[in-house]
Amino acid sequence: MASGHNMMAPICLVENNNQQLSVNQKALQILDKISQPVVVVAIVGLYRTGKSYLMNRLAGQKDGFPLGSTVQSETKGIWMWCVPHPSKPSHTLVLLDTEGLGDVEKGDPKNDSWIFALAVLLSSSFVYNSMSTINHQALEQLHYVTELTELIRAKSSPSPEEIKDSSEFVSFFPDFIWSVRDFTLELKLNGRPITEDEYLENALKLIPGRNPKVTMSNLPREAIRHFFPKRKCFVFDRPTNDKELLANIENVTETQLEPQFQEQTENFCSYIFSQARTKTLREGITVTGKRLGTLVVTYVDAINSGTVPCLENAVIILAQLENSAAVQKAADHYSEQMAQRVRLPTDTLQELLELHAACEREAIEIFMKHSFKDDQRKFQKELVEILKNKKESFLLQNEEASAKYCQAKLDQLSTSLIESISAGTFSVPGGHKLYLETKERIDRDYWQVPRKGVKANEVFQKFLQSQAAIEKSILQSDKVLTDAEKAIAEERARKRAAEKEQELLRQQLQEQQLQMEAQERSLQENIVQLKEKLERERENAKREQQMMLDHKLKVQRDLLTEGFRKEAEKMNTEINHLKNMVAQNDDTPWIARTLDKIAREFTSILSVPANLLGKVMSGLTSLLKKK
Repeated sequence: MASGHNMMAPICLVENNNQQLSVNQKALQILDKISQPVVVVAIVGLYRTGKSYLMNRLAGQKDGFPLGSTVQSETKGIWMWCVPHPSKPSHTLVLLDTEGLGDVEKGDPKNDSWIFALAVLLSSSFVYNSMSTINHQALEQLHYVTELTELIRAKSSPSPEEIKDSSEFVSFFPDFIWSVRDFTLELKLNGRPITEDEYLENALKLIPGRNPKVTMSNLPREAIRHFFPKRKCFVFDRPTNDKELLANIENVTETQLEPQFQEQTENFCSYIFSQARTKTLREGITVTGKRLGTLVVTYVDAINSGTVPCLENAVIILAQLENSAAVQKAADHYSEQMAQRVRLPTDTLQELLELHAACEREAIEIFMKHSFKDDQRKFQKELVEILKNKKESFLLQNEEASAKYCQAKLDQLSTSLIESISAGTFSVPGGHKLYLETKERIDRDYWQVPRKGVKANEVFQKFLQSQAAIEKSILQSDKVLTDAEKAIAEERARKRAAEKEQELLRQQLQEQQLQMEAQERSLQENIVQLKEKLERERENAKREQQMMLDHKLKVQRDLLTEGFRKEAEKMNTEINHLKNMVAQNDDTPWIARTLDKIAREFTSILSVPANLLGKVMSGLTSLLKKK
């Protein structure tokens, strides 16, 4: 399927064999075919906690992801299921089920940490699944979240002013959803009923105290609060109290499940379908299935090479691939549309240049839509060059088609003239007058032929030049005319030839002027669309920075409210840094400076060739001399 995909069953995306991660090529092929934006929901948690059941429900199925009934972890690596999004048209829902954390059969616990980090990096909604309650033990088991600062980098180079790299996690981390299974407590706090979300936020409050044990206990709480601005909680009753049914839950009918559990599952699915965001990268870059595949490969390659997955590096790799494809897509569109709309030869050069301008505008729009992070405008410059060459090719084809068509028509119209010359029809007294009448009839008939195109004058001029010597010979041999009449006729012929030559020169000058105007339009179209894109990107960056700032300020306020003044003050450097970034983004002259620089570079690409300018100047001089 070209745009989306509907898989009948899940497939392993990231294989985990002997603590070595690898990407399944068959899964990549599926993602490669998905050009739609994706909503990516990943679920992680301890093994045998019912993660796969929730994912199957999100896929609208009772089975698919394996639901084991033993103490062994069924899912290894990361499994993927792509289905049409049930409530977002033209979107694909990508479900990622991860192997259970804390599986005793695994030798290296680092493996769990990488699976956890990959789930965070790839998802737009991250579901953490645990059992019973959110207590000290549950938070301790979520120690993986505290390791993310060692496993993920936002930027490839160190941040300035002692700003932690992890301070930017909030700009691209997924929404955090904690699902608590087999929940048996009452949702009450100090005797007051509370919501599931209030239950989570209360559990994430920092524990007062300075001793090492308290500090360690607060680490996962701090990490979740700092890294995940949007948090949600769902609690689930036990699906059934029948152990046999529980062991074979994939075969259990809805009526055999506890009504409360059914309602809770329905609420969870409804929330995911309506609230889970489309996966995006920094500054609002939308992730499609194809782009998601590139991210998976980039991150797994980084892990296997011993480095840390870096979002900035991943975006650069993705941009190289996507921008190259965007250039090709735009160039192909231009070629296809020109081929459909242009009927060669065009009646005038203006007609062809107007069609070019329309197709070029659409091609640039396509490039702007599909490209991102083209900071040096390398790919846009490449497109400018390609479209310029394609335009010149169409101009040449148009000239060739016009010349061929005009020559064929002229050959047809002048057949009787050529035959009469060969037969000596004009080599008689009065033959010159007869020859002129025949030639004038050809002239009249030729200019009545429609859509001759840009070479009409030039082809006819060549015909006249080819007849000049013949006409002179006929004139000189015509015994009816006196020498004086012959001299007058010869001068008249010279004047006509000079007028025709000037007419052709004026046309060439006009066409050269049109080409220079077309070049200016191309430049302006590129600049206008680039300006719009830069302004959109600036707004996206500003929105992202403001979101980060608002979140940091909220975290700081919460710390102050909870009595953690020292921790709140530590955030001042990050907050001031973000305030400066927001203020800098309000400074718009950088857009004008960028556009000026790009305009100069584009002008050098689009500039009219020197030989064409030479023709314009010499032609202008010739016209002035003959006036």
